[in-house]
Amino acid sequence: MKDFQPRAILLRDYRAPDYWIDKTDLHFSLAEEATDVTAELMLRRNAEAAAGAPLVLHGQDMELIEVAVDGRPLAPREYQLTDELLTLPQVPAQFKLTCKTRLKPAQNTSLEGLYKSHSMYCTQCEAEGFRKITYYLDRPDVMSEFTTTIDADRSRYPVLLSNGNLVDRGEGDGGRHWVRWHDPFKKPAYLFALVAGDLCALDDTFTTRSGREVTLRIFVEAKDLDKCDHAMASLKNAMAWDEKVYGREYDLDIFMIVAVDDFNMGAMENKGLNIFNTSCVLAKPETTTDAGFQRVEAVVAHEYFHNWSGNRVTCRDWFQLSLKEGFTVFRDAEFSADMGSPTVKRVEDVSLLRTLQFAEDAGPMSHPVQPASFIEISNFYTLTIYEKGAEVVRMLRNLLGAAQFRRGSDLYFERHDGQAVTIDDFVKAMEDASGRDLGQFKRWYSQAGTPVLEVDGVYDAGREEFTLTVSQSCPPTPDSETKLAFHIPLAVGLVGEAGPLALRLRGSDSGTGEADQGSCVLELTKPQQTFVFEGVAEKPVPSLLRGFSAPVKLHYDYSRDDLMRLMSRDSDGFCRWDASQQLGVAVIGDLIDRYGKTGELHREPADPRLLSAHRELLDDDSLDRAMVALMLRLPTEAYLSELADTVDVEAIHAARQHLRKALALALAEQWERVYHGNCSDEAYRADAGAIARRSLKNTALGYLALREDDNSLELCRTQFEQADNMTDVLAALACLVNGTSAAATAASTAALAAFYQRWQHEPLVVNQWLSVQAGCVAPGGLARVKALLQHPGFDIKNPNKVRALIGTFCNQNAINFHLKSGAGYRFLADQIIVLNRLNPQIAARMTTPLTKWQKYDPQRQILMKSELERILIEPDLSKDVYEVVSKSLR
Repeated sequence: MKDFQPRAILLRDYRAPDYWIDKTDLHFSLAEEATDVTAELMLRRNAEAAAGAPLVLHGQDMELIEVAVDGRPLAPREYQLTDELLTLPQVPAQFKLTCKTRLKPAQNTSLEGLYKSHSMYCTQCEAEGFRKITYYLDRPDVMSEFTTTIDADRSRYPVLLSNGNLVDRGEGDGGRHWVRWHDPFKKPAYLFALVAGDLCALDDTFTTRSGREVTLRIFVEAKDLDKCDHAMASLKNAMAWDEKVYGREYDLDIFMIVAVDDFNMGAMENKGLNIFNTSCVLAKPETTTDAGFQRVEAVVAHEYFHNWSGNRVTCRDWFQLSLKEGFTVFRDAEFSADMGSPTVKRVEDVSLLRTLQFAEDAGPMSHPVQPASFIEISNFYTLTIYEKGAEVVRMLRNLLGAAQFRRGSDLYFERHDGQAVTIDDFVKAMEDASGRDLGQFKRWYSQAGTPVLEVDGVYDAGREEFTLTVSQSCPPTPDSETKLAFHIPLAVGLVGEAGPLALRLRGSDSGTGEADQGSCVLELTKPQQTFVFEGVAEKPVPSLLRGFSAPVKLHYDYSRDDLMRLMSRDSDGFCRWDASQQLGVAVIGDLIDRYGKTGELHREPADPRLLSAHRELLDDDSLDRAMVALMLRLPTEAYLSELADTVDVEAIHAARQHLRKALALALAEQWERVYHGNCSDEAYRADAGAIARRSLKNTALGYLALREDDNSLELCRTQFEQADNMTDVLAALACLVNGTSAAATAASTAALAAFYQRWQHEPLVVNQWLSVQAGCVAPGGLARVKALLQHPGFDIKNPNKVRALIGTFCNQNAINFHLKSGAGYRFLADQIIVLNRLNPQIAARMTTPLTKWQKYDPQRQILMKSELERILIEPDLSKDVYEVVSKSLR
């Protein structure tokens, strides 16, 4: 355990730096044993800084060879060097600083700064990785013009890349060569990038709306060149979409993407040179699922959109992280919705938010979208910053309307181009463009937690009025016991026997809700408000939070018949899906109660209303297949756990599995008809229609497999062996792996062996093989995962493999992870201790399952806390892990 507590950094302590860096000239001499870096920085004192202020530069994990001011090398007595800082007590008001450092990229397992991924050099500098390359003012408000020269062995590293435009190149001695890149746009150091390797490229071009031709290049290892077409198409679609929807045109002569196998994140938006995790750029039908294709499309778009929302306009400090990430997630979600099914995209995003981000809001690491403090910024690349931040931007769009929101974004980009700014600057642009006061709305940025809406509805048949009373509150979070009222857009509709009803809104506290024929946005600004709808000729069922108009929990006393009406009659796709989920939660809740009393569910029938609703969905061929597939899937164990005050692991698992099997048996004829009706001999396509068909087919296969008879087993085996795409192969493999009969176990063993034999040389496919086994809910899961740690297909130094095996098991396999003995908790703590020494970022992220200890029964609480305490006393604990564990134990 550290003998000190790392210091928290506070938003209120922000002040501008004492020095600015106008130009940064870097020279990298890459070599196998060590890499030498020479940095020439043109510095000037901030006019607001005190005369004679010392220069304090960040730096760590490197050797300082020499430091010079205006060409004069400094003696050691003229500077102070610690593990994290280089201080020059006396410097001129304007000068050139030269630093020579030596790095060992091959030994850098943290994957921050400059490191090697197999035979390739690459960098990751967000958030604070640049300080592992050279001594620098490594903070986002210090923006500089970068020139980068790289020299290396030509035979090993024929491709040398950095930010901006290529301006020069040449040959060196001893088989070496060099290139020089110049980025004309000032940027903070976190956007710096370098790549060197033996790479191939897929080339294309894009012509901007002003007529400029931009070169597009995706660099990969030669074996992966056939997996880049989808990423290139996604990039061109994103460039066209950003011009059309936001008026944003690309600014450099070239845009490059590089795929890297060892990477902590999904991708990084470095100016002009985006570095991607291979899982977010490589895709072809034989090796990539539909979800993988969609992820590539979304991440490529996300990183490209950052060129404006993050690069041209960046964040002043890391407390403003959601300024770029939340806004860009919103932009990429809208892009993905336009490329596919808007409703399906919305449902997928909401599912992630309600299952994981709401849990984050309720846990020990809860923080506002704009945190007030942090110890290690890497811990705040969270769902709150990204997904909840995107929902806050979406609410702004809902409140202002599309036209005013576009005017606000245009003003924001024009006003702050080339600047490092704050969330307040973003909201101010929206206020100035719309004329609206958003002061109360900004509480979404400063207050943590998930607001709760309690809604009551009363129908007066004589007056033909329907009255909604809405109360808002927000539970305490570690940062605050009490919360002020939020400004919440609540989209509502009313559904009658035949479908949506026309709306006419009046009444006290009606705010500025705007009604049309079927939907109304109510603005909640007080702890309680009442809204009255007139001319309602029949008792309606309210359709609430349409389109998930705000990231809140909403409670309304729906009957199961009400939910069935919403499922079949509502015009809002999200609310139809949400009604199916609420109905599933209610039915599973009954089974959980029964299991708690009797310890078994063998003879419990399924609720006939749920059977009827699912039968109606399966029999209606006119419905969107992707939506039907989503509505047929029961609430996940993770979501059910999030809803529970105290998680009953065994009861939740048993109840959900029992209901799935009951649906499988009761609707067997329908499942078979839907399965065979959605099989196709057409060549694979990754468009919305084909993805929807496969989704519904494989949902049906999942239910059919639960029958565990010879016919269903043969269906799974045949699909596994004959499918021409990874989506269908993996769906069938998952069905076989989760089977419990002797025949299914034998088929699973054979299928897993055949799968690995075929795909062992494709790392991303092997990761899927690991995930399928880690997610298997059959008894003995921990033993299977421990065995896989020793398999040649696993490497604990590779983040993708850690997430695939350890992450899947601990986050998605509750029944095997939450063993009453605590063995699962001991296993995870062991892995976190190992990862802490190798890659602190990944170690901290793996800690999440243990941080939720307060949600479980007393016995499990004791066991989980003891593992957190064991981690906390580990020698040389990183700041990353220390912050998460120490906050979890408060």
